[in-house]
Amino acid sequence: MKGPFPFRLFLLPLLLACHLPVVAADSYPERPLRLVVPYPPGGAADVIGRMLARKLADDLGQQVIVDNRAGGGQVIGTDIVAKATPDGYTILQASITHSINPGLVSKLPYDSVRDFTPISLLASSPLVLVVHPSVPARSVKELVSLAKARPGALNFASAGNGSGGHLAMALLAEMTNTRMVHVPYKGAGPALIDLIAGQVQMIITSPLAAVPHVKAGKLRLLGVSSKARTAAMPDVPAISEAVPGYEASLWYAFLAPRGIPGNAASRLNAAVLKALALPDVRALFEKSGVEIVGSSPEDLASFLRKEIAKWRKVIEAAGIRQG
Repeated sequence: MKGPFPFRLFLLPLLLACHLPVVAADSYPERPLRLVVPYPPGGAADVIGRMLARKLADDLGQQVIVDNRAGGGQVIGTDIVAKATPDGYTILQASITHSINPGLVSKLPYDSVRDFTPISLLASSPLVLVVHPSVPARSVKELVSLAKARPGALNFASAGNGSGGHLAMALLAEMTNTRMVHVPYKGAGPALIDLIAGQVQMIITSPLAAVPHVKAGKLRLLGVSSKARTAAMPDVPAISEAVPGYEASLWYAFLAPRGIPGNAASRLNAAVLKALALPDVRALFEKSGVEIVGSSPEDLASFLRKEIAKWRKVIEAAGIRQG
């Protein structure tokens, strides 16, 4: 009797120790999460993030608090997440700017790949190429021919130096071996005002901002920047139909700090994919002209590396410098 009894007393703590981590892992999350959105509230991307935060909260059983940290070309908010405790309770809503900054910003305080754990790609949104009605081109092919015939005579507006629209137009110029003059503005709104007034000749920008002016006859729509035509605008040609291989869509993704527990990353990925499949989420995305994607962490990691390499090449070829 004396032998087995002490042995069982010795064995019991070991068995409990073996099971405790499993119990702790299965209990994630145990407190509210923070979703850092590195741009101001009110925009389409912010609306998307807030809706997904509500859906994640429903699935995870914990509140997901949206924390808008705008400024520095999204560097400020992104750096907050890069340096956050890697416990699975801080998430970043990244965008295409996350893949542009490594080639644009000389001294980023973080590594855009190494310092983050990929969760899931959320969605992508095509841009649109629109011109002022005075521009004698009714297709992308005609616009390219015009640019080649008149090097440096055409100009284009953007929401700012190094913005998605700037890079999208720079990519088009690189792929067609044309030269156009960049006119940066402080936001898409002022750029569109001057485009409508004829002060500039074209822009690649969000369809939400440009299409209403197209319908009003103030601008002419030449193409969408996605790889192929979109369901939202099936009659509008993709730029790639005239320039094979062209693609410059906006995108959104969730990232977490490097080194979060594997069970937290898996749980977040599953919750995101479940949220993206909900009918009301799909309806909001479609209304915003955004295509739902969803991905595995591995696919997002590969996507990020390709996007960073792609935009770094464009930035270097165009000689773009941080404004």
